[in-house]
Amino acid sequence: MLQQSFRGPAERTPATERLARGAALTGGLALLALSAACGSAGEGAAPQGAKERASVTAAPAVGVVAPAKVEVIANLTGCKAEIRIDADELREGLCRTKEAKYVITTFPEEKYKETWLDAAAVYGGQYLVGPRWAIGAKPEVLEELRPKVGGTVRQLRAVGPPPSAS
Repeated sequence: MLQQSFRGPAERTPATERLARGAALTGGLALLALSAACGSAGEGAAPQGAKERASVTAAPAVGVVAPAKVEVIANLTGCKAEIRIDADELREGLCRTKEAKYVITTFPEEKYKETWLDAAAVYGGQYLVGPRWAIGAKPEVLEELRPKVGGTVRQLRAVGPPPSAS
């Protein structure tokens, strides 16, 4: 019968060391990303106009995308959402501003978003889509919202026979 020897914390196996180093690296990168995201815009000696230019292009340039929470996305777009659906699979809020009307839908998991988009494809149209969220609006509104929340515009094709030309 084989006997296994006990290895204490001082005698780690190479695989365990790699795992520990990987976890430390991942944690360090996460902290770095958080500290960069939370840094003050007033730090440093940037020219006065530079601060304005950076804030306008920051989200798309660095790939920042809004989190999957209706209220947060609504706030980023300048509205207070009226929650219409609050279910386990999705939350939906309606935003009305002077310029536009749009619907923000968030999902607890990416698979629910993809299922919802597959079902919405029956109707066609364009949606601004991010991780676990989608915004439905007119194409010109989506282009205005994109710099504020990130994401990509996704064209959904209507399913079914084309309308008759009579």
